[in-house]
Amino acid sequence: MSLKVEKLENNMAKLIIEVDAADFEKAIETAYQKNKKKISVPGFRAGKVPRNVIEKMYGKEVFYEDAANEVIPSAYEKAYDECEEDIVSSPKIDVVQLEAGKPFIFSAEVALKPEVTLGKYKGVKVAKTVIEVTDEEVDAAIETERKNSARIVSVERPVADGDTVTIDFEGFVDDVAFEGGKGENYPLTIGSHSFIDNFEEQLIGANIGDEVEVNVTFPAEYQAEDLQNKAAKFIVNIKEIKENQLPDLDDDFAQEVSSYDTFDEYKESVKKNLTEKKEADAKTAKEDAAVDAVIEGAKMDIPAAMLETEQRQIVEEFAQRLQMQGMAIDQYFKYTGTNAAAMIEQVKPQAEKRIKTRLTMEAVVKAENIEVSDEEFDAELQKMADAYKMELAQVKEIFDADRAEEMKKDIAIQKAITFVTDNAVEK
Repeated sequence: MSLKVEKLENNMAKLIIEVDAADFEKAIETAYQKNKKKISVPGFRAGKVPRNVIEKMYGKEVFYEDAANEVIPSAYEKAYDECEEDIVSSPKIDVVQLEAGKPFIFSAEVALKPEVTLGKYKGVKVAKTVIEVTDEEVDAAIETERKNSARIVSVERPVADGDTVTIDFEGFVDDVAFEGGKGENYPLTIGSHSFIDNFEEQLIGANIGDEVEVNVTFPAEYQAEDLQNKAAKFIVNIKEIKENQLPDLDDDFAQEVSSYDTFDEYKESVKKNLTEKKEADAKTAKEDAAVDAVIEGAKMDIPAAMLETEQRQIVEEFAQRLQMQGMAIDQYFKYTGTNAAAMIEQVKPQAEKRIKTRLTMEAVVKAENIEVSDEEFDAELQKMADAYKMELAQVKEIFDADRAEEMKKDIAIQKAITFVTDNAVEK
């Protein structure tokens, strides 16, 4: 195999890849062996038709396409490894020469990593963040936990807002029961607005055993077209009333929801956690702002093929996450009414941001001679080992030289992000 590289405009290149005639002949023979059982010729048993007979009947080119498909992936992979250019996209393949007894030649058009010209990356200005946790925020967080710890108990009193009532009901339009309008032992939370119009409010004040007449009007967009805009009457029987009983905000509550003995200690821990979260959010916001400022000052020409490859990568990552949750991407498209092409277009801004961030931070790594020590690399591997409950040595065995190099690049980029953030000026 031989390789020639032609530089094109807009950070594109064409790899001209030539496969020896002898190697292509082997690929043709492989294609013949794979396909001969599918070809029937009078006078020959299935799978026993000589290649020259098949080629005489169907033309010498009969196995060329399969042979090309056999050769192209491995030949391109070799060319990719040999190429000294930094390829950053999937290849667009075109066949250049496909003739008997001659070398097989094809081209692969690819995007090359663009050069980045850095602007200002030290001392960029970012908005100053004041971290403050108010008493109201602490109280709101505690109240949320309090509601989560509420007990649902049956009560003997009239229905009130927020109660959960168990009801039997039947609906009528013009005094005629309609399909789907009947239910038994149905749990309904008053104020949830899960029923139409003001249905729930009309139950407030009723007692267990009461029969309540509820009058409503179906909305114009109701799913059952025959009920749209129709006035309806429901006969509702109240069978049970339950309320949420909130715990008292005392030491017992603190011990139930936390590891603290007193409510004051628990409250202080809530404030501390809120503060730490705000600090983490502020740190992330400052990093994002600093990186955005550096990107804004940088110049680069991102080839369309590189952007498209990144878009497809993001969609593939999303599909893998869905698969881990037990859903195929096709199911997702069906449920959401979208498709792959629409999603690829949708993630375009995200793909562009990812590319610009990586390229710009790589330029900072180069400009500042940022290196990754063995200790820093091992520390990242240790995080992985801890996450997967493995020994560090086991994790190291998984990483070959290429994967280790990629991980070191990622660490270096994170160090570059930290560098520009630490050097940013808050205004």
